[in-house]
Amino acid sequence: MAAKNLVLLGRFGAPHGVRGEMRLQSYTGDPLAIGSYGPLTDKNGARTFKLLSVRPQGKDMLVARVEGVADRMAAERLTGVELFIARENLPAPEDEDEFYLTDLVGLRAETRAGAEIGTVIAVRNFGAGEILEVAPAGGGETLMFPFTRAVAPIVSVSEGRVVIEPPAEIEAPEEPQG
Repeated sequence: MAAKNLVLLGRFGAPHGVRGEMRLQSYTGDPLAIGSYGPLTDKNGARTFKLLSVRPQGKDMLVARVEGVADRMAAERLTGVELFIARENLPAPEDEDEFYLTDLVGLRAETRAGAEIGTVIAVRNFGAGEILEVAPAGGGETLMFPFTRAVAPIVSVSEGRVVIEPPAEIEAPEEPQG
């Protein structure tokens, strides 16, 4: 399964207790919904995980029981494993303003005036929200832009573009002189 056809739904955290339960960070709109998608895989599609149960633990964390994981040592071996689902197993977005973050990869990043900035190569989250990683059109180091309405006011998957308005602290690419 190609990574482009996979959508990240969550990540296993540390074990919870001694009976094989583990913490689970869910990236789904309704965190508990991660338990209803059926079997999930790792990034390579090599391992499959069936969530037997999930329950909330605090604001942003769940506790999960996984088929075949019966003790703390087995749970420890899964710490940090990301959970994916095949894109075709997810419903299509209901309207033009909805999309999966994975849909942004490959979009052309441009200014409001249409000047090409580059191509979105990843959507990252280091804990403070999503960030668009853009490979500049002219080469060089990748650019990082906060994925907010202020910085990315227009996202059109159907047109294959995202409009970027860099914040003042980020140097905007120069507009072509014409």
